[in-house]
Amino acid sequence: MKLLLDSSSSLLFSLLLAQLPVFTSGSPVPQRRPTDMDKLSNQTKNLMKLTQELLRDHAFDSDVEPHRFRSLPEMSNRSANDLNNLELKPTLSQLHTDLKLYEHHFEWLNKVSKKHHHPAVPKLVEMIREIKSLINLLHRQMLKVEAPRVTPATPSLPPHLPYHFDVLQSSHELLQHFKLFCDWAYRAFISLKPKVTVTAVQ
Repeated sequence: MKLLLDSSSSLLFSLLLAQLPVFTSGSPVPQRRPTDMDKLSNQTKNLMKLTQELLRDHAFDSDVEPHRFRSLPEMSNRSANDLNNLELKPTLSQLHTDLKLYEHHFEWLNKVSKKHHHPAVPKLVEMIREIKSLINLLHRQMLKVEAPRVTPATPSLPPHLPYHFDVLQSSHELLQHFKLFCDWAYRAFISLKPKVTVTAVQ
């Protein structure tokens, strides 16, 4: 009788052990909530993808000579080698100012594109909406770390574009420039993420 009980106990114990992986795998793994910096980098990546789609839709056989936009953010002085040395607050403020400038430029481009019935108008509207969303998200992060908000200068926009080809050239130039900016901004947000954590701890 005792042997039978021992055997039953051993069998029950073995069955319980066999079920352990099932119980473990069935329990939900807590998901890490994305931080504002995660959202900023993801939003910037989405904008870069949208920019590339617009460029593919209206590709040129050769590069367009840049000459129309004089007040776009300067990108030639932003190197990937400098990303690790970025300071949190000044960089967030600069990115916010840059994005406000791009917002003005794309709103202008959307306005002239509508006059010429440009097929890219729906995607331009989507891009402006995404830029505004990114600006609001960035402003929220700036408030958290007390980064100053700098008002951008009034952009110098091209005069009225009389021909459809002028609109195409302007679109191409602005999108190429914005693609470079998004690539750099995406890397900057990733680089700045640990510095936001340090600031929050302090």
